[in-house]
Parts: sequence; structure tokens; C-alpha cells
Amino acid sequence: MKKSKSLVKPKKNLGQHFLKSSDVAKKIVDCLNTKNISSILEIGPGMGILTEHIINLSKKSYFIEIDKESATYLKEKFKQIEDNIVEKDFLKIDLKNFKSPIGVIGNFPYNISSQIIFKVIDNRNLVDKVVGMFQLEVAKRICENPGTKSYGIISVLVQAFYETKFEFMLEPEYFNPPPKVDSGVISLKRRKEKSLNCNENLFFKIVKLSFQQRRKTLRNSLKIFNLSNNIKEDVIFDKRPETLSVKDFVHLTNIIANENISA
Repeated sequence: MKKSKSLVKPKKNLGQHFLKSSDVAKKIVDCLNTKNISSILEIGPGMGILTEHIINLSKKSYFIEIDKESATYLKEKFKQIEDNIVEKDFLKIDLKNFKSPIGVIGNFPYNISSQIIFKVIDNRNLVDKVVGMFQLEVAKRICENPGTKSYGIISVLVQAFYETKFEFMLEPEYFNPPPKVDSGVISLKRRKEKSLNCNENLFFKIVKLSFQQRRKTLRNSLKIFNLSNNIKEDVIFDKRPETLSVKDFVHLTNIIANENISA
């Protein structure tokens, strides 16, 4: 693989690891099915290796870049998108300002990748699709199935609202500077069901509380709800959180809600 000289200095505090392969960049962009998408948001375009393929998608696209040096470089390299470069922190942007359904894509800074995902979940009625580069461990965790050690809060909350797919892995040599870990690209597609069949606020609370003490059974980790002995006789309370599917957590939420416990 031919190495390219960086024209923007990668900044450690921003978690920048610039992808060097245009072929890989195209492969990532090709993972974003733009059918029914009204606008695309690229997070952290850096030097624009994904950008050059995104601008060929014939969709209204915006490029969210907090790094001033990168933003200046992008404006010079891609004159046609100068007005669509948003020099702000994605985590602080109101996604209602963009026409939905939204597709989110990016070589995500690893130090905020989980926060990006949780912002997507919070805006699940606006964001239909996501394609992102993550630290491999995080990518696998998001797509993980119940019954494994890496299955956790982010697995349940993402899979509650999105279909997940692990696309492919990348080794450190594909980046400048090379990260100390392997990377993984995943895609998310919003489920057709727009809401869960339960109190969603309570669902979030139960999932988070359950995994905070993941070695304990649910009977012990959910003591805060002061459940009656009759309710706790349900076999689900004998289980540990990593064994529960999204459907199981919905069932658990309804059991607790039926005791008139508020979120």
C-alpha cells in the first residue's frame, strides 16, 4: 500500500488517525445505503479521504469538522462543499437542523466514538443509517450477541433500535499515525419498529443498572426498584444481564412497569 504524506498534522487530543487508502475509503462509503436518506453527515472528515467519495452520492451532505486546520484544508481541496463544512463539535450539534432521514458516516475519533453512538440513539427518530470506523473492540461490542463477555449496555441499546452489521476489519498500517489497536467498520440500519413495546425511559434505566453489576443476578442488581417477592419469583430475575436479549429486556421492563414503578 502506497503511503501518502499528511498535509494536516494529526492531533492526538482530537483522536485523529487519518485513513490512507482511497480504495478502503470507497469501500466504507459503499456500505452506506443512501436509499431513503435525505442528508448525510460526515463526522471528522480530516483530509477528506471519505469526503471525495461522499460528494459523488448525489445527496445533500454536510461535513462536521471541529479541527480548524482540517476545515481549512477541506475548503481548499473541495471548493464545491465549502458552504457545507460545519466547524462545530458533532456532540453539540442539534440534528434537527438537518433534513431527515439522516445518514451518519465517518472514521470516528476513537476517544468519542461511544458518545457518537449514544447521540445517534438519542436522535434515533432522525438518524436512519450509520456507517462508522471504530476501535475493533468497540465495533465488535456493538454487534455482539447475548451470552458473551463483551455484550453490554451499548450492545443492547444499539440493537434495540438498529440492525447491526460488522463490515470489515482494518490493521493499524492503514492509518496515519497508526493506532495501537485494530479497527472495525460497522453499519447500522434503523429498525422498522419506531418504538419499543415498553416504557423506553424505564428500559434505558434497567439496562444501565443491570450491567453496572453484571456479575450479579437481576434480582440483586435491580434491588433499587423494591420489587415484591411475588414479582421476583419470575425466572428472569435468576439471570445475569449478559444473557438477556433486547426482547428479554423489554419483557423485564414491562414486568417492573406493571408494579407501577416510574422511570
